[in-house]
Amino acid sequence: MRREAAVAGFILLLAACGERARQDTQAAPPADTAPAAAVTVPPAAADTPPPPAPAAPVADAPLKDAYHTAPRDTISREAYNGWKQFELNCARCHGEYAVGTSFAPALVTSLKVGGTIPTQEAFVTTVCQGRKEKGMPSWCELGLEMDKILGIYAYVKGRADGKIREGRPAVRENS
Repeated sequence: MRREAAVAGFILLLAACGERARQDTQAAPPADTAPAAAVTVPPAAADTPPPPAPAAPVADAPLKDAYHTAPRDTISREAYNGWKQFELNCARCHGEYAVGTSFAPALVTSLKVGGTIPTQEAFVTTVCQGRKEKGMPSWCELGLEMDKILGIYAYVKGRADGKIREGRPAVRENS
């Protein structure tokens, strides 16, 4: 019974919001004229284009939206594309930003000097062959192209070397 009352209250709230929106679309008659029938917005007005977007913010201006923060690092096109490929293919196991999970290692640790994957060749070999006994697929068998693998290496190596911090990077256009 309590649930039905909550649902009924929610439906009434939605109906009230719809009524308010309908009232907002109607124009009030001018005060100096005789009352007329309710004036509605003509359909052509609904088809008008939205106002132009505001100008792009100045680089040093503070952000007004806390949920869409500015990129922390500006990186090469190759590393940026590697970040995108990492997020698409690797992050679900190796964690966002390559910090590892409970079942896949932190690549930022593995690619550090003295880590388990010390060179680019070792990285490419591991990604192409996979580690099927540990659940990692062979990405070359799955069709991941070599330029994408090298981009992923550029991104993860930058993270391991401390040159790229956590967070969404920006691409350096002149690279």
